[in-house]
Amino acid sequence: MTQRGNIKMKVTNSQYWKYQFLGWSFASLYWAYIAYFKQDYSIFYTVINFILDVIIGVLLTHTYKLIVKKRTYEPVNKFSFIQIGISVTILAILFMLLNNIKWYVYWVIIQQREFGFITSLFFWDPPLVTGFRLMSIWVLAYRLYHYYKQQIRIAEHNAKLSILAKQEQFNHLSKQLKPHFLFNSLNSVKSLISENPSKARSSIDLLSDLLRSSIYTKENLITIENELQLVYDYIELEKLRFEERLQLKIVIDKMALNYKIPSLSIQSLVENAVKYGIQNSVKGGIINVNISKQSSNILIQVKNPGQLIVKGNNDVSLGLKNLKKRLQLHFKEKAKFTLVESFNENEVVATIIIPANG
Repeated sequence: MTQRGNIKMKVTNSQYWKYQFLGWSFASLYWAYIAYFKQDYSIFYTVINFILDVIIGVLLTHTYKLIVKKRTYEPVNKFSFIQIGISVTILAILFMLLNNIKWYVYWVIIQQREFGFITSLFFWDPPLVTGFRLMSIWVLAYRLYHYYKQQIRIAEHNAKLSILAKQEQFNHLSKQLKPHFLFNSLNSVKSLISENPSKARSSIDLLSDLLRSSIYTKENLITIENELQLVYDYIELEKLRFEERLQLKIVIDKMALNYKIPSLSIQSLVENAVKYGIQNSVKGGIINVNISKQSSNILIQVKNPGQLIVKGNNDVSLGLKNLKKRLQLHFKEKAKFTLVESFNENEVVATIIIPANG
C-alpha cells in the first residue's frame, strides 16, 4: 500500500473511533441521567456506569464490524433484512446480558441487595428493548455507509477503466489518422517534383512544419484557433499544386476560437474536400469553412464543389468513421456529424455539431 493509502486509512480509522465514542457517549448520557436522578447512584458510580455503558456499546459494535469487515455490501433487500434482523437480535441479547451483569454487580455485590442471578441476567425490559433500538440504528447506519463507500469505489474503478479504454481508442484512431494525412500530403509533393522542383522544395518545407505541429501533438483536443492554423498550412501546401484552382474561405465567430475540438477534425474534412472535390473539378473551386456558436452548440460546416462519393472509397470511409468515433468518444451522443450532397448547387456539405460546454 502506498504512503497516501496508509494516510487515508489512518484518517478513516481515526474518524471511525471518534464517531464510535461520541455516539455511544451521547446515548450513555441518558442512562447516566437515569442512574443518578432516578436510581440514586452516587456521582462516582454514575461516572463508572457511564464509562461501562460506552465500553459495552463500542465493544459489541466493533466486534460486529470485525466479523463482517470483508463481506460485500448489497442494497438492503429481503434477504439482507433477514441477515440484519439476526445480527440485531444477537447484538441486542448480548447488550441486555452485559448490562444486566453490570447492574447485578452494582446492586448485589456493591449495594448488598438480594436478587437472583438468573432472574437478573434475563431481565429484559427495558435492556433488551433498548438494545434492539440502538443496535438496529447502528447496524443499518453501518451497512448503508459501507454500501455507499463501496459504490463510490466501484464508480471510481469503472471511471478509470473507461478512461484507459478511451485513451487506447484515441491512440489507435490517431495512428490511423496521421499516416492517412501524411500519405495524402506526400502524394501532393510527389506530383510537384517533376513539374516544378522549386515548388516541390517549398512544399517539403511546408510539409515539415505541418507535420511538426500535427503529428507530434499529444493533445486529443485542441482549440479551433490552433486547428485552423493546421488548415491554413495544409491549404498553403496544396496551393503549390493546385494554384488558383484551390481557394479557401473561412468565416468564423470569434467567440468560437477558444473552444476545443478533436485534433485534425476540420483539417480532415478540408483534406477530403480537396481530394474529392477540388481535384476532380477542372475549374477547381472554393472550400468554404463556416464556424459559429449557436446557443449551447458549436457549428462547423465545410462546403466544397462536387458530388458525394463515399461508397467504395475506403479512404473517405476511413476518415469519416475515424472522425465519428472520435466525436463520440469525446462528446458521446451530444455530438453530431453529417455529410450530405446538395444536388441543386452541386455541393457537398460536411457538418459537425458539438456542445459548447464540452
